Amino acid sequence: MSAAESLTARLRRCYTGAVYDVMRELGLGEAVLPSTIAPLAPGMTLAGPAWTFSGDLEMGRDPHQTLLGWTEALALAPAGHVAVYQPNTSEIALMGELSAETLQRRGVLGYIVDGGCRDSRFIIERGFPVFCRFRTPRDIVGRWLARGLGEPITIGTVRIATGDYVLADGDGVIVIPGAHAVAVIERTEAAMATENKVRSAILAGTDPREAYRRHGKF
Repeated sequence: MSAAESLTARLRRCYTGAVYDVMRELGLGEAVLPSTIAPLAPGMTLAGPAWTFSGDLEMGRDPHQTLLGWTEALALAPAGHVAVYQPNTSEIALMGELSAETLQRRGVLGYIVDGGCRDSRFIIERGFPVFCRFRTPRDIVGRWLARGLGEPITIGTVRIATGDYVLADGDGVIVIPGAHAVAVIERTEAAMATENKVRSAILAGTDPREAYRRHGKF
Protein backbone atom coordinates (compact mmCIF):
# COMPACT_ATOMS: atom_id res chain seq x y z
CA MET A 1 0.00 0.00 0.00
CA SER A 2 1.36 3.41 -0.98
CA ALA A 3 1.62 6.33 1.46
CA ALA A 4 -1.34 8.04 -0.24
CA GLU A 5 -3.44 4.88 -0.02
CA SER A 6 -2.60 4.50 3.67
CA LEU A 7 -3.51 8.12 4.42
CA THR A 8 -6.75 7.73 2.47
CA ALA A 9 -7.72 4.62 4.44
CA ARG A 10 -7.02 6.41 7.73
CA LEU A 11 -8.88 9.56 6.67
CA ARG A 12 -11.87 7.46 5.61
CA ARG A 13 -12.25 6.36 9.24
CA CYS A 14 -12.46 9.99 10.39
CA TYR A 15 -15.38 12.38 10.18
CA THR A 16 -15.53 16.02 9.11
CA GLY A 17 -16.40 17.44 12.52
CA ALA A 18 -13.30 15.94 14.14
CA VAL A 19 -11.07 17.08 11.26
CA TYR A 20 -12.53 20.58 11.47
CA ASP A 21 -11.75 20.79 15.20
CA VAL A 22 -8.15 19.74 14.64
CA MET A 23 -7.61 22.17 11.76
CA ARG A 24 -9.01 24.99 13.89
CA GLU A 25 -6.62 24.08 16.72
CA LEU A 26 -3.68 24.04 14.28
CA GLY A 27 -4.64 27.43 12.82
CA LEU A 28 -5.15 26.02 9.34
CA GLY A 29 -8.34 27.95 8.68
CA GLU A 30 -11.90 26.89 8.09
CA ALA A 31 -11.37 24.95 4.88
CA VAL A 32 -15.02 23.86 4.60
CA LEU A 33 -16.76 23.99 1.23
CA PRO A 34 -20.14 25.77 0.97
CA SER A 35 -22.96 23.92 2.70
CA THR A 36 -24.87 23.83 -0.60
CA ILE A 37 -22.52 21.05 -1.78
CA ALA A 38 -24.15 17.88 -0.50
CA PRO A 39 -24.10 14.11 -1.12
CA LEU A 40 -26.20 12.83 -3.97
CA ALA A 41 -27.71 10.30 -1.55
CA PRO A 42 -27.77 9.97 2.26
CA GLY A 43 -24.89 7.98 3.68
CA MET A 44 -22.39 8.76 0.94
CA THR A 45 -18.86 9.40 2.21
CA LEU A 46 -15.67 10.16 0.37
CA ALA A 47 -11.99 10.59 1.27
CA GLY A 48 -8.72 10.87 -0.60
CA PRO A 49 -6.26 13.12 -2.40
CA ALA A 50 -7.80 15.66 -4.74
CA TRP A 51 -7.33 15.99 -8.48
CA THR A 52 -8.65 19.34 -9.63
CA PHE A 53 -9.76 20.99 -12.81
CA SER A 54 -12.09 23.72 -14.01
CA GLY A 55 -13.95 24.95 -17.06
CA ASP A 56 -16.23 27.65 -18.37
CA LEU A 57 -19.63 28.02 -19.96
CA GLU A 58 -19.21 29.03 -23.62
CA MET A 59 -22.43 28.95 -25.57
CA GLY A 60 -22.41 28.04 -29.23
CA ARG A 61 -19.25 25.93 -29.18
CA ASP A 62 -18.76 22.91 -31.44
CA PRO A 63 -20.45 19.94 -29.68
CA HIS A 64 -17.59 17.66 -30.77
CA GLN A 65 -15.04 19.98 -29.17
CA THR A 66 -16.90 20.15 -25.87
CA LEU A 67 -17.21 16.38 -25.63
CA LEU A 68 -13.57 15.82 -26.56
CA GLY A 69 -12.53 18.22 -23.80
CA TRP A 70 -14.73 16.49 -21.27
CA THR A 71 -13.57 12.97 -22.17
CA GLU A 72 -9.95 14.15 -21.94
CA ALA A 73 -10.62 15.29 -18.37
CA LEU A 74 -12.14 11.91 -17.54
CA ALA A 75 -9.18 10.10 -19.11
CA LEU A 76 -6.61 12.09 -17.12
CA ALA A 77 -8.28 11.79 -13.72
CA PRO A 78 -5.84 9.56 -11.77
CA ALA A 79 -6.85 6.41 -9.91
CA GLY A 80 -6.86 6.65 -6.13
CA HIS A 81 -7.90 10.32 -6.24
CA VAL A 82 -11.09 12.31 -5.74
CA ALA A 83 -12.04 14.41 -8.77
CA VAL A 84 -12.84 17.96 -7.61
CA TYR A 85 -14.21 20.36 -10.22
CA GLN A 86 -15.01 24.07 -10.49
CA PRO A 87 -17.23 24.42 -13.59
CA ASN A 88 -18.03 28.12 -13.05
CA THR A 89 -21.67 27.65 -13.98
CA SER A 90 -25.00 27.02 -12.31
CA GLU A 91 -26.78 26.04 -15.52
CA ILE A 92 -25.60 22.57 -16.51
CA ALA A 93 -24.66 19.16 -15.14
CA LEU A 94 -20.98 18.23 -14.92
CA MET A 95 -21.61 14.61 -14.00
CA GLY A 96 -23.79 11.90 -15.45
CA GLU A 97 -24.14 8.14 -15.64
CA LEU A 98 -21.48 7.40 -18.28
CA SER A 99 -19.00 9.81 -16.71
CA ALA A 100 -19.50 8.27 -13.27
CA GLU A 101 -19.08 4.77 -14.69
CA THR A 102 -15.91 5.83 -16.51
CA LEU A 103 -14.32 7.35 -13.39
CA GLN A 104 -15.34 4.44 -11.20
CA ARG A 105 -13.87 1.88 -13.58
CA ARG A 106 -10.64 3.90 -13.77
CA GLY A 107 -10.26 3.69 -9.99
CA VAL A 108 -11.25 7.28 -9.18
CA LEU A 109 -12.65 7.33 -5.64
CA GLY A 110 -15.46 9.83 -6.14
CA TYR A 111 -16.45 13.25 -7.39
CA ILE A 112 -17.05 16.69 -5.87
CA VAL A 113 -18.37 19.54 -8.01
CA ASP A 114 -19.38 23.12 -7.32
CA GLY A 115 -22.19 22.59 -9.79
CA GLY A 116 -24.75 20.18 -11.14
CA CYS A 117 -25.31 16.48 -11.68
CA ARG A 118 -27.77 14.44 -13.73
CA ASP A 119 -28.68 10.75 -14.08
CA SER A 120 -28.78 10.72 -10.29
CA ARG A 121 -30.65 7.44 -9.88
CA PHE A 122 -28.17 5.52 -12.03
CA ILE A 123 -25.16 7.01 -10.20
CA ILE A 124 -26.66 6.19 -6.81
CA GLU A 125 -27.33 2.62 -7.94
CA ARG A 126 -23.68 2.29 -9.00
CA GLY A 127 -22.57 3.37 -5.52
CA PHE A 128 -20.24 6.06 -6.89
CA PRO A 129 -19.92 8.88 -4.32
CA VAL A 130 -20.91 12.26 -5.76
CA PHE A 131 -21.21 15.55 -3.88
CA CYS A 132 -22.82 18.36 -5.87
CA ARG A 133 -24.76 21.61 -5.55
CA PHE A 134 -27.84 20.90 -7.67
CA ARG A 135 -29.39 18.55 -10.23
CA THR A 136 -30.46 19.31 -13.78
CA PRO A 137 -30.93 17.35 -17.03
CA ARG A 138 -28.96 20.00 -18.98
CA ASP A 139 -25.57 18.75 -20.19
CA ILE A 140 -22.35 20.31 -21.47
CA VAL A 141 -22.80 19.61 -25.18
CA GLY A 142 -22.06 22.68 -27.27
CA ARG A 143 -21.73 25.01 -24.29
CA TRP A 144 -18.93 24.12 -21.86
CA LEU A 145 -15.18 23.65 -22.19
CA ALA A 146 -12.80 21.98 -19.73
CA ARG A 147 -9.63 23.86 -18.78
CA GLY A 148 -6.89 23.82 -16.17
CA LEU A 149 -6.59 20.07 -15.79
CA GLY A 150 -4.78 19.42 -12.52
CA GLU A 151 -4.49 23.13 -11.73
CA PRO A 152 -5.69 24.75 -8.46
CA ILE A 153 -9.31 25.83 -8.15
CA THR A 154 -11.38 27.79 -5.66
CA ILE A 155 -14.76 26.68 -4.31
CA GLY A 156 -16.44 29.22 -2.09
CA THR A 157 -13.49 30.73 -0.20
CA VAL A 158 -11.40 27.54 -0.22
CA ARG A 159 -8.45 27.08 -2.55
CA ILE A 160 -7.92 23.44 -3.51
CA ALA A 161 -4.83 22.06 -5.24
CA THR A 162 -4.15 18.63 -6.65
CA GLY A 163 -2.58 16.65 -3.80
CA ASP A 164 -4.64 18.24 -1.05
CA TYR A 165 -6.86 15.78 0.81
CA VAL A 166 -10.64 15.96 0.99
CA LEU A 167 -13.11 14.35 3.38
CA ALA A 168 -16.82 14.46 2.63
CA ASP A 169 -19.74 13.09 4.63
CA GLY A 170 -23.28 14.01 5.59
CA ASP A 171 -22.08 17.15 7.41
CA GLY A 172 -20.17 18.61 4.47
CA VAL A 173 -16.82 18.68 2.69
CA ILE A 174 -13.50 19.73 4.26
CA VAL A 175 -10.15 20.24 2.55
CA ILE A 176 -6.81 19.43 4.20
CA PRO A 177 -3.70 21.04 2.66
CA GLY A 178 -1.46 18.28 1.36
CA ALA A 179 1.54 19.48 3.37
CA HIS A 180 -0.43 19.12 6.62
CA ALA A 181 -2.37 15.93 5.83
CA VAL A 182 -0.25 13.58 7.96
CA ALA A 183 -0.31 15.87 11.01
CA VAL A 184 -4.04 16.56 10.71
CA ILE A 185 -4.96 12.89 10.34
CA GLU A 186 -2.71 11.84 13.23
CA ARG A 187 -4.22 14.47 15.53
CA THR A 188 -7.75 13.62 14.39
CA GLU A 189 -7.18 9.95 15.22
CA ALA A 190 -5.95 10.97 18.69
CA ALA A 191 -8.94 13.28 19.19
CA MET A 192 -11.36 10.54 18.22
CA ALA A 193 -9.72 8.17 20.72
CA THR A 194 -10.24 10.78 23.44
CA GLU A 195 -13.85 11.22 22.36
CA ASN A 196 -14.35 7.51 22.84
CA LYS A 197 -13.13 7.85 26.44
CA VAL A 198 -15.54 10.73 27.03
CA ARG A 199 -18.37 8.71 25.50
CA SER A 200 -17.60 5.75 27.75
CA ALA A 201 -17.56 8.03 30.79
CA ILE A 202 -20.92 9.58 29.86
CA LEU A 203 -22.47 6.17 29.25
CA ALA A 204 -21.18 5.07 32.67
CA GLY A 205 -23.06 7.95 34.27
CA THR A 206 -20.23 10.45 34.74
CA ASP A 207 -21.33 14.07 35.06
CA PRO A 208 -20.55 15.78 31.69
CA ARG A 209 -18.60 18.51 33.46
CA GLU A 210 -16.40 15.93 35.13
CA ALA A 211 -15.96 14.04 31.87
CA TYR A 212 -14.81 17.22 30.21
CA ARG A 213 -12.42 18.11 33.03
CA ARG A 214 -10.99 14.60 33.03
CA HIS A 215 -10.36 14.33 29.29
CA GLY A 216 -10.26 17.95 28.12
CA LYS A 217 -12.70 17.32 25.27
CA PHE A 218 -16.41 17.32 24.64
